[in-house]
Amino acid sequence: MKNRRSSTKSKKAKQTNRKVMLVGDSGVGKTCLLVRYKDGAFLSGVFISTVGIDYRNKVVNVDDTKVKLQIWDTAGQERFRSVTHAYYRDAHALLLLYDVTNKTSFDNTRAWLGEINEYAQDDVVIMLIGNKADAGTDRVVMFEDGERLAKEYGVTFMETSAKTGTNVELAFMAVARELKYRQSCQADQESKFNVKEYVRQESTKSRSSGTCCG
Repeated sequence: MKNRRSSTKSKKAKQTNRKVMLVGDSGVGKTCLLVRYKDGAFLSGVFISTVGIDYRNKVVNVDDTKVKLQIWDTAGQERFRSVTHAYYRDAHALLLLYDVTNKTSFDNTRAWLGEINEYAQDDVVIMLIGNKADAGTDRVVMFEDGERLAKEYGVTFMETSAKTGTNVELAFMAVARELKYRQSCQADQESKFNVKEYVRQESTKSRSSGTCCG
């Protein structure tokens, strides 16, 4: 009986907690992306911009490990930037968003990457995300533009749509998997997972099934 209880207890204890931050200009869809991922809903119409910082939790299963993602939604306005900086230090992953219908938000990703380099941990996981991929003719930033920038900075890239849900689950799952394997001390496990390749393969599957906008 004791062995069975201890075994059950150890299985329950196999959970890792990771902090993920959503950053980027105001209006790029950070809150919408988080709500879509956490609640499966889309915030349509006018809503109040995030003031300062807010967060939500979600537990995902990665192989035999539960990864609890504490996802922080940050304000993009300049006046809140110092507040955001304070949270960079203990973040394990940063999702940097821009709006594919807003060229300025894309151009500003370089400044955001500069801030990340200055304030975040050296080994932080960074993913560049072009949001609102469902925009159609309103798009001004091409997929190739985002892909080129991500390659320049050596980060993972994908496009998402908080409105349709396209690639939202994939973005967070890719980050969760990367964080789980990075935390492992076993080199052979780390070599089995490559976040950029994972995103490429899963995005290809989505495109072939007609569910991907990127």
